This record gives sequence, C-alpha cells and structure tokens, in this order.
Amino acid sequence: MKIIHLISGGDVGGAKTHVHSLLCGLAKTEEVQLVCFMDGPFAEEARQLNIPTKIVKSRSLRADCRALEALIRQGGYEIIHCHGSRANMMGALLRRHLQIPVVTTVHSDYRLDYLGRPLHRVTFGTINKIALRFLDYYIGVSDSMARLLISRGFDPKRMFSIYNGVDFTPVTPPLDRAAFFEKIGLQTERDSVVFGIAARISPVKDMTTLVRAFGQAVRQCPSIRLVIAGDGEQAAEIRDLASACCPAGTVCFAGWLTDTDSFYNAIDVNVLTSLSETFPYALTEGARMHCATIASRVGGVPDLIEDGVQGLLFTARDIAALAAHMQTMACDEAARLRMQEALYEKAKRQFSVEATVARQREIYEKILRLTARRQQGRDGVLICGAYGRGNAGDDAILQAILDQLHHVDPDIPIDVLSRRPKQTKLRYRVGACHIFNFFAFRQIMRKTKLYISGGGTLMQNATSNRSLRYYLMSIRMAHAAGNKVMLYGCGIGPIRGAGSRRRTARVLDRCADLITLRDDKCGQELADIGVSKPEWHITADPALLIDQAPEEALQGLYAQLGLEEGRHYAMFVLRPWQNFSAHVQDFAQAAQWLYDTQGLVPVFFAMEPAQDLRAMDQVIAQLHCPSLRLCPPDTDAKMIGLFRRMDIVISMRLHALVFAAGQGVPLLGIVYDPKVDGFLEYLGRRNYLALQQVSPAALREAIAGTLRSGVPDQASVARLQQLAAENEKYLRKVLQEL
Repeated sequence: MKIIHLISGGDVGGAKTHVHSLLCGLAKTEEVQLVCFMDGPFAEEARQLNIPTKIVKSRSLRADCRALEALIRQGGYEIIHCHGSRANMMGALLRRHLQIPVVTTVHSDYRLDYLGRPLHRVTFGTINKIALRFLDYYIGVSDSMARLLISRGFDPKRMFSIYNGVDFTPVTPPLDRAAFFEKIGLQTERDSVVFGIAARISPVKDMTTLVRAFGQAVRQCPSIRLVIAGDGEQAAEIRDLASACCPAGTVCFAGWLTDTDSFYNAIDVNVLTSLSETFPYALTEGARMHCATIASRVGGVPDLIEDGVQGLLFTARDIAALAAHMQTMACDEAARLRMQEALYEKAKRQFSVEATVARQREIYEKILRLTARRQQGRDGVLICGAYGRGNAGDDAILQAILDQLHHVDPDIPIDVLSRRPKQTKLRYRVGACHIFNFFAFRQIMRKTKLYISGGGTLMQNATSNRSLRYYLMSIRMAHAAGNKVMLYGCGIGPIRGAGSRRRTARVLDRCADLITLRDDKCGQELADIGVSKPEWHITADPALLIDQAPEEALQGLYAQLGLEEGRHYAMFVLRPWQNFSAHVQDFAQAAQWLYDTQGLVPVFFAMEPAQDLRAMDQVIAQLHCPSLRLCPPDTDAKMIGLFRRMDIVISMRLHALVFAAGQGVPLLGIVYDPKVDGFLEYLGRRNYLALQQVSPAALREAIAGTLRSGVPDQASVARLQQLAAENEKYLRKVLQEL
C-alpha cells in the first residue's frame, strides 16, 4: 500500500508520538510519505526516525493544494491520511479532485481543541468542524472517541477505532528516583508516595482539580508529594493555587520534560485529571514504567482501566473523589502494587506499538476494499426486528445476527430499523433509521440486496395486531424493492384469527426466500397457518452463541455491581404481565427462602428496565434480606458473564433462560407465553411452571428440583448451539445466490 500522511507540523504531545510511532512501524511493510505544512521539531524528529518527510509551505493555499495533488498523482498514493485541522481542510479540498479515499484520525474532541484560545477556536476550530464533514473515513483514537463522532452524526459504517501504542521494550531511565528528584528539587521522606502528572497546563487538563484534591489528601497523609511536569497558559495560575492550597515543599513544578522515562520511573502514582481525552499516551507511558494510576473517567480511559482492577477512576472535576483515591493509594501499598501490575500486563498485551500498527494496516486494507465495493452498485443488508426498545434480549439477538453476518462477509454494509436509531448506531456501529421513518428505510431498501426479519417472535399477534401488520408490511416493501428476504432464527406464533393467519401465509409465500426457526413448535405453527413455498429450516436462537466478556472485564463489572467474591446468587428475571401483582408475595417468599435456607442472595435483573423495574421493585419491597437490583451492562458479552456468575436463574423472560442455558447455569422458567416452555422443551428440560400455578409452595418445590437436577445437559446445550450456528450457513447460502 502507498499512503500519504498530512499534518501541520507543529504538533506536540500525544498526536506527535502517535504519528511518529505509527509511521515508523508502517514504513517497514508499506510505502509511506509524511507531508508537513511547516518545518520544525516535528519534521526534524521524523527525519531522524527515517520517516520520508516533505515540507509543503507557501503563501498560497491554492498553490499548496496543487503541489499536493501533483505529489499524490506522481507517487500513485492510494490513501490520503489526515491529522489535525489544517490537514483535514487540505484533505477535503483534495478529495474534490482525486478519486482516492481520504481518512482522518481524530486525536481529540475537535470542539475542545482550542479551549482557552478564542480566536483560534473561531477560525481553525470552525474550519475543522466543516472540513471533517467532507472526508470519507474516520479513525477515533479510542472507541470512546469513535462513539462521540457517531453521536454527532458521523456515519458509523465509515468509522474505525485505534489506540495509541507504546513501545514496551524494557529501558533503563537516565536518572534513578533519587537523582531525578534531586534534579527537579523535590524533597521526599522515607515513606513518601509521590503522585505525578505530565501534561500541558491548560484548562482541558483541569489541574485545578488536581491541586485542590492533593491539598485535601496531604492534610491526611502529610508525607505524600505531587510533581507537575509541563507548561502552558495556566502555569502561573496553578502555581498560585498550589501555594495557597498545599503545604510548602509538597508540590514541585518540574517544567516541560523531555526525559519522561525518568519521570515515570520516579513517581509512584500517575494521575490524569482531564475533562476530555481520546486515549492518552500518559497512561500507557506510565503503565510501561509500572506506575499505579488514578484518572478521570473520560474518553477511552475506561477501555484501559477497569475501576478498582487496573487503577482508580473518578468523575471529572470531583475533587472529593480524587482526594479519597489519593489517600487510598498512599495508605494501601498492597492494593497500589496489585493495580499497577495489572495495568502493566493489560497495557503490554493490548496497547503496544505493534498492536497499533497492525490495527492501522487492517484499517487501510478495509478502506481499500470498501472503496472498491462502493463501485459495484447494490449492496448491503437491512435488518428489522424489535430493536432499540430497551430489551436486552432483543438487542442480544441483533448482536448475534451481526456477529454471524460479519463472519460471512466482514465488509458488508449493514443498516438496522430501530426504535432508537442513535443508540443502535452507537452500540453496534451500523447504520440505523427509525422503524416508522418510511421514507428513509425505503431509500435504504433500494440500495441493499438482502432484508432480514430477524430474531424474536415477530410473526405473532398475541400482544398486538399492529406489530404483525407492520412486520408483514416491511417484508412486502423489501421484496418489492428488489431484496431477497430471510426470516432469521425467529419465532412464529401464536397468530390468532383466520384473517391474520391467511394474511401471514400469503405474505411469506409470496415474499420470503428463506426462513430459519428457533424451535420445532415454531415449525409446527408455520405449517399450520399454511406457509408452503419458501424454504425453511429449524435451527435455534442465535443469541445462544454470544460469548462472555474477558475475565478481567467481568471482575471489574462484578465489583461495580456489588457481586462479592465467595458469595452465591439467585437471579430473578420478572416482568409485569396479566395478574402478576397477585404473585408478588409468592416471588418474595421464594427469594427470602433461597437466602434463608440456601444462602443465595437474590439478584433482580431487569431485561427491559422500562417495564421490568416496576415488577422487581414490588418484590424487593417485601424482602427482609440483602438483594441486588441490576440493569443490563453496556455490552451483551458482559451480560452473558453476569448470568454465568449466578447459581440459578428463575425467569419469566425467554432470553434470560437462553443466556443461562448457554452458560450452563441451572434454570427455571415461569411460563406466561408458549415461547418459554417451547424453548425449554426444545432444550430437553421440563423445569418450568405456569405463571397461574405460581404459589410459595409450588415455587419452592420447583426451585429445589432445579437445584437438585443441576446444570442443563451439556449435550443438549451443545446441540442447540450447533443448530444456532446453522443460521449462518443458510445466511451464507442466501448471500451467495445474490
């Protein structure tokens, strides 16, 4: 590949380190060219690193554009990669004349780039905001930055994430701890724990909070010290604040340092108090030198640090929380050492320079494939289902379908019809429009080649005739727009009323090309309503295939939610339904009995918080024992890990039973709908109880039987997972026929 990088040339800090380390790595396998719009230390350091570097600088913007265009054409470059506002402006202008993709790396929140510099904010800031909208692809430095851009209307299908990488090759700092402190004039005591920050002293770094918090902490721990390495427009103000808030000699201003290895080697705790970050080098550089870390919970920081596992996090500007964390680090040496080593291991494994370079190469390759693909005409998939309603089970189905789609075709463009399209874009990095924005999704249907009516029991009218009519109508529209139509791992029925059954059969016979069903009861219902023309197969619910999150992420989640190591838990997943209020006391007595006799702490999990919290709270109010009230975490993988942590799951909701079965957890179904007992019978288990049969005695007997019978038969679970995987086989078949 041949890539040309554009940057102003005046960059410092993280952006400079990112570009230099990235181009050094890429130059080993690709042809790269760096272009700066000014000469200076940035360009000189690039030359010293053997990065091919050119300076394009004249008094005319037009002349610069012409020079760049000629350079790109002569060099045969395949991608233009921009960094920063000046480069983004040039990239937007060049894109009009060159038929090659233009990508930008967004290193920071462009709305905060010129905080404290109003003139630059009005000029360069405004130009950058406009230019960004005219580029082809975007790389956010961290998932958090990518989500921020998506939330501001940038296309998630053209969005990528990357993380700043650090070279973890062991180094010997020029100065040891004592020599470094002597050099900067810091006097310490034998038991001093030294906190440090290396950053520009500017409003966005919020060193006001740092100094005030340290002033509170040092009153409780007089031997601690603070080193501020950096300079900037707020330097005098922060010095004055430190003099007013902190005892003399406890805060040292080291100025701007080039020897950061000695700095991070000398301090004990690396602190970051920023109001906004992407993925700060300061944290990985500190991790490389085995520093413990306290940081504000901003940007991509939580991607590196699970609070309490690899470090301590606090809400930006929360002085009291930061002061408390400083006291913890100062007083609990064992915890400090444990967290610093956990951070080192994670950063070395996931955030090395090699990982960053490899990721960037993958992004370039995908951009070239996508660019070529856009010339092929009709492409992509539109998925419709009960998505964006706040139901964790339905959203998990979407995740499973997306996983299988990406496994079949990693580059396929995907759009989703959703109740909350903005949230769907943010969570799944797909295009999305509102389910009732008929104009928008008709436009999408004219460009896609496959329509998936996916997951859940969409073909039913037990809850509403309107929903059945909507899903049938959308299938007809997709078929009329020229899409193949696939019903994916779905449920069928109950469909009541002769007219509704005839209408459903007619639409599916005329418009559906392939149907996969999640259990044999659905197959029977499909045959009973008279569907005969489309090919159909019984598979299983695709959500059975979702894997749990990595163990370190789960440990942070458990700590955050209050799930204590060594304790045992029983999960109740309840929902409001007809006559549920008559059984509130029954569920409460069962939960109390589990705690009193089995030692299981009740956990009430809201799969659909907008509905389920009401039912849960009624039960919790009747308890006289500890309990937990939980909502779905931010990823489906973490939710699966949460189910794995349980000793038993008692659920009215189908997908809680699906998740429990997939993780081998004992489960008891409370049947309010045929789909619940249908799944359990398909699993080969009959441990369920009809809602109308629920009583304290019946629940106790059913729960006791479930605990005695143990985990679901693993052969049955494996069989269902294998069937769930067959959805992908049929998906591949449909796509190959297009």
